[in-house]
Amino acid sequence: MAGLPNGAPFASGLYPGVVTHHRVRPVRHRLSYRVFSLLVDLDELPRLDRALRLFGHDRFGLIGFRDRDFGPLGEGGALSLKAWAEGQLARAGIAAGGPVRLLCFPRVLGFAFNPLCVWFCHRPDGGLAATIHEVTNTFGQRHAYLIPAEPGADGLVRQRCDKRFYVSPFMDMDTAYHFRIRPPAGVADEPLALAIRQTDAAGPVLHAALTARRMELTDGAILRAWARHPLMTAKVVAGIHWEALHLWRKGMGIRPRPPAPDEPVTIVGATPTHN
Repeated sequence: MAGLPNGAPFASGLYPGVVTHHRVRPVRHRLSYRVFSLLVDLDELPRLDRALRLFGHDRFGLIGFRDRDFGPLGEGGALSLKAWAEGQLARAGIAAGGPVRLLCFPRVLGFAFNPLCVWFCHRPDGGLAATIHEVTNTFGQRHAYLIPAEPGADGLVRQRCDKRFYVSPFMDMDTAYHFRIRPPAGVADEPLALAIRQTDAAGPVLHAALTARRMELTDGAILRAWARHPLMTAKVVAGIHWEALHLWRKGMGIRPRPPAPDEPVTIVGATPTHN
């Protein structure tokens, strides 16, 4: 089992799985793609970089993780990713101080695109305090929604927020996201699920989901995941444009793109603090 120098297993891991989208209005459209996601405990990044030959942190690797791919555009590494996340939690009035783990698509052969990545921000006792849903569109813009998180008795986190950031040219802005998440716990072979239901005043418009299962993060696991999906991140971008073409052919009109929100992070359901 891969792990830290003291023999403890990594909290970071690989999650091979399937992404599905089902649009129900005003036209029906389905898609399904096999992918693999990377869960990175931000405190482990230096040790992952040393321990794994096929993984690179802020350098080239078969798969990699670059700090500049995450957080608000334009800050350029002025803060570490964990310090940035904790600063956003402080703005929201949420106590954190525990691990921050980021679920994302890794860079593959140096290329990455993340339509959505999720930051899992924990309290010192290990409990989940909040998530940050970070969205990137194909126009080079990025925005995040910070939402308090409290798993229910069934272990699922349920959240809601209004849409404030333009993503698809075929989706109206006046909609809301409803999240249902089974958060990663770092247990071998654990299931992970992220479901998003998008609604407007008339009801559901889109159902999207990622279902995956954990693999230990080792060079062997990286090689196997890459062999199954050698151009995965390029396929993600190609797939977005291919599916957009299908929607256009089905008669969907393009919605105008409003300016991105002034604030890079929308704080949802908590009382912001102003320093």
